[in-house]
Formats: sequence, structure tokens, C-alpha cells
Amino acid sequence: MVYNLELSMILKKIFSKAASIIKVFIFISLITNEQLLANNNDNFIEDKGIVSIMYHRFNETKYPSTNINMDIFKKQIEIIKNNKIEFYDPKDFDNNFDAPKLQKMILLTIDDGYISFYKHAWPFLKKNKIPFLLFISTKQVGNKGYMNWEQINEVSKEDFAYIGNHSYSHDYLVDFKFEEFKIDINKAITNFKKNLGFNPIFFSYPFGEFSLKQKNFIKKNFKYAFGQHSGVIDINKDKFELPRFPINEKYGDLDRFEFLIKLHALQYQFLKPEEKLINIKNNPPKIIVKFFKDQKNLNKINCFSNEGGNWDKVDFELDDEYLKLKLKKKFLPRRGRVNCSLNDNGKWKWFGTQFTIEN
Repeated sequence: MVYNLELSMILKKIFSKAASIIKVFIFISLITNEQLLANNNDNFIEDKGIVSIMYHRFNETKYPSTNINMDIFKKQIEIIKNNKIEFYDPKDFDNNFDAPKLQKMILLTIDDGYISFYKHAWPFLKKNKIPFLLFISTKQVGNKGYMNWEQINEVSKEDFAYIGNHSYSHDYLVDFKFEEFKIDINKAITNFKKNLGFNPIFFSYPFGEFSLKQKNFIKKNFKYAFGQHSGVIDINKDKFELPRFPINEKYGDLDRFEFLIKLHALQYQFLKPEEKLINIKNNPPKIIVKFFKDQKNLNKINCFSNEGGNWDKVDFELDDEYLKLKLKKKFLPRRGRVNCSLNDNGKWKWFGTQFTIEN
């Protein structure tokens, strides 16, 4: 947006009326906040993107919603290699997050630190030196079915393996009072410092749930945070709302997997509302997405949501670079999701968002 002329005229009026310095600061702050709704990049930048995929358990077939069998996992890794897609090393977030990715990359993430990861997936990843992020909830460490600190330390010593903070309790943290939330996160930070000597720079929201106030607290203690909404990481994504595709027995189909790893980012400047915790007053939320003026084929976009409890196509208005979704039904507890995609001359682009419905 062009503010220079308007800003100059308004400031003259303010000073001519001998307005206080406080008023000037408030005015400038309002403008700055509006500008911050858009990302740092004013123009669309081609970015191949990072597809982040999320695992939990390995070879634990009695938990199909969070499990993947090792034979399928190895086939998925082979599919990545056969498509000549490289694995993304998490250290490169600090090196090139703010630069466009010139080639497609895959980031492996594993949540919760189950012992089945250590027994089955870890030896395979170590042998092949495949980079990954392992998110740990510290309350469960050493309990039955979970890794202990000695095992976590062993993993963290490898230069291709990275540990992330996944809270202390792994509870439904949006149900916590804010002070309780801070206690939980700070307890996890203390546990990591005591047992690993550092607090990770990566955080993963349990169940992908967070409020805006909680997200702002995470910003003060971490450099990056992951949710559980689908999408592709690109230069314009919020560093504290990074998307991931969940992989399990139900959603681990090899054809689907190959489709996912080839997805490109459907980039946007901002997505409103930023508050992802909604209540009876703002359910369904008014979702507005601002794209870039020079993006092509936006008229081919399609969006789906699980409003009302069933996945269905969403009506919308596309006015230049603004997409306004028309949700007709309320999201049902506990989570509401929206996914949008378009076929850009054979190149599938995708983004998603997730809301948590307040009880």
C-alpha cells in the first residue's frame, strides 16, 4: 500500500493542532500493524517450497490413526528419492527461510518421541543420514512407550537430527488459562535445559491448536513453530504457523503420498483471522486471504472445509487478489479446517488452515 502522501498530510494536521507525541505514536503504530498483516515481500516470488510431513508411531498397528508401518515408511522414502527430491536439513531454516527455495524439498518431522520411533525408524534414518525433526513432550519422557532422556540425547548428537519442544503436558493447551499455559511451556523449557543443555528453537503445538495470545508467547521463546494444518512452507509463510501433512495408516497411501510431495505452495500475503481460537460469537469465522497481484490462474482455485462436520466445497468471492470464503455452517468441536488448491498449468498448489473451537 502507498501511505507516503496520506501519511504526510495527516501528520501535518496532527502537528498543526499541537497533538501530543503519544497520539503520533498511536497513529504510526496503527499503520505499522496494518502493514505487518502483509508479509515482507511486496511481490510474488516463485518458491519451490518445503513439504513438511508428520509421523508419530512406527510399527504400532493398534494405533492406526498415528502409526505407519516401516515397510510403507521405507517405500515413501524411496518415492522421495526416485522423484529426485532432497531432504531438508532443519538447520537451513536459519540459513535460507527468507530466500526462495530453488528446488523442491522434503522435511521429515516426528511428534511425541514414542519408543517405536527409536526402535524402528531411528536406525533406518541414522544409517541413511536422513535429516529430521523430533518433537518431545517432556512429561512423557521415560514413561512406558516413550523414549528416555539418554535416548533423546543420543539422537540429538547426530548432526542431521534435531530436537523440538512439544510442550510439557501435551494437553489441549487452548483449554488452559494463559498463566497455566505459560507454566506448561516454561516447565518444558526447564526440562530441556536440564537434560539436553539447551531449549530447542523449534516448537510444535500439540494437536496443532493455539490461540493468538499463546502464539505470541511462543514467539518470545522459539524461532519456529509447527501446526497440524496442511500446506507447503514457502518464503511467505508465518514462521509460527508452519504447515505439515500428517501421514498414518489411513493417509499413508503411496499414491496420495507421491501427490503430496509434489505439491507447490499456494502463496498469499496474509490470511485473516489471525486468531485461530474461535467461539460461539465468531463461528463460522470470516476468512479472507490476500494473494499477490501478479499470481496467475487464481480463478482456478477451489476450497473445501469441514464446516458442519462434513467436508464440502466452499463458495467464495475472488475480487482481484482478495479471496473471501463464504462458510455457511458452524465448525463443530473440536477443530475446523479449510484447504484450498488450484491446478496451475499442471502444477498443483495448496494451502490449509485450522481453527480450534472453544468449548
